[in-house]
Amino acid sequence: MKMSTLSSKHAKKKENTYFLQSCSKVVLLLCLAAFLRYLVMSSKYQTIIANHFEISTPICSWKRVQEGLFLLSRNIDPYDGDLLHETPTALIFYKIMSQNVFRDVSLMFIFFDIGTALLLYAATRHYAKQFHQEHRDRTKYPKDVHEYLPSEGYYEKVPLYVLVAFLFNPYTFLGCVGYSTAGIHNFFLALFVFGMVYGSPIVSSLALAICSSVSFYPLILLSPLYIYYSQVYKSKTKALLVVLYFLTYVYLITFYNNSLSKSFKFINNVYGSIWTVPDLQPNIGLFWYFFTEVFDHFRELFIHSFQINATILYLVPLSIKFSNRPFILTIALLFLITIFKSYPCLSDLGFVLSFLPNFLHLYAFCQQGVIVGVILFMTSCLAPTLWHLWIYSASANANFYFGVTLAYAIAQIFLVTDILFAQTKWEFTLKHGREAKIDGEDADLSLE
Repeated sequence: MKMSTLSSKHAKKKENTYFLQSCSKVVLLLCLAAFLRYLVMSSKYQTIIANHFEISTPICSWKRVQEGLFLLSRNIDPYDGDLLHETPTALIFYKIMSQNVFRDVSLMFIFFDIGTALLLYAATRHYAKQFHQEHRDRTKYPKDVHEYLPSEGYYEKVPLYVLVAFLFNPYTFLGCVGYSTAGIHNFFLALFVFGMVYGSPIVSSLALAICSSVSFYPLILLSPLYIYYSQVYKSKTKALLVVLYFLTYVYLITFYNNSLSKSFKFINNVYGSIWTVPDLQPNIGLFWYFFTEVFDHFRELFIHSFQINATILYLVPLSIKFSNRPFILTIALLFLITIFKSYPCLSDLGFVLSFLPNFLHLYAFCQQGVIVGVILFMTSCLAPTLWHLWIYSASANANFYFGVTLAYAIAQIFLVTDILFAQTKWEFTLKHGREAKIDGEDADLSLE
């Protein structure tokens, strides 16, 4: 009994020591990331980065927010034209943050980036611990798959990897330096994931309602939210209460938006512009080139087709397939939003890439990692080069640039399909072992 007590104290002391070491690493990484961001923001390169359309789209441009705030200060309705695509609540939020809380705008963007990193770290730490505990009993799995199970230090290392993947990801870094409001939107997406993983229905539903009020794409995340709480409560009826919380928050936010705007004109500027894509300024998405070329009488058909593809087309099959893995379903849906939304930016991709360390146990089953990495690297380098050749040197045309954006989207599609199929193979291997046989012959799981 005494030996057991000593062992327990030793384990607790070891855990506390590691926790302190982990906290010191987190603080060091956060300070370094904040310093690097502020250093570049204070340089002449900030304006160059902020003016790049890969960073600032019509939906996430800080310059447009500033113009909207100026019009608001002159008692001019910022929604009279086609300038502003932020909701009235978001506009007031930015006004308070930039004029009352943060006198230096760069500090505001750094604050939300650091906040996003901390939320992702905390959410991943909790999820990785649950994931490790789920597979701690190795005796229930075939012996030849033990090497694929998470190691003892899995839940301790993964959160730090996620933190580094977000803070020093060039996509999130450039988005923060370029004052892209997508970084602030990502803060609330991270808050949604954090609230969901920790089982807080109020936090997760409120964060999702805020995200959905800015853009309708996050509405599809209601599916993993419902699935997660139906597992937590072991009751689909109780999980519906979380959906009711979400709908209540959406109603309150819409009511507040309407009271601020004194009309529903903002709906067309915010949601209408996202759905109908009136601004065909080139970006890293798939919409602009197609709708520049398409005949006007086909435009409505293809607009609805594209938007259905970006929202509900994959929702039902993925929700059925990963009904027991709501966290993975969430990441998959975030990837699909990033790929197929009408006005994507680099911050969107940087945010979802930060979740990849959660899938380190799937590395042995992935096949497209090198290809995806090379394509993303090449397209990231070629995009500004071909833009310069097209716009400034006039030695290229829109086809050159769209070819890069197409390859950029294909790389993301390869990545998400590789992860989802690797998850399927991993679950199959844990159940049947590495040497699965059908009719006495070796079976091979392949994607048809």
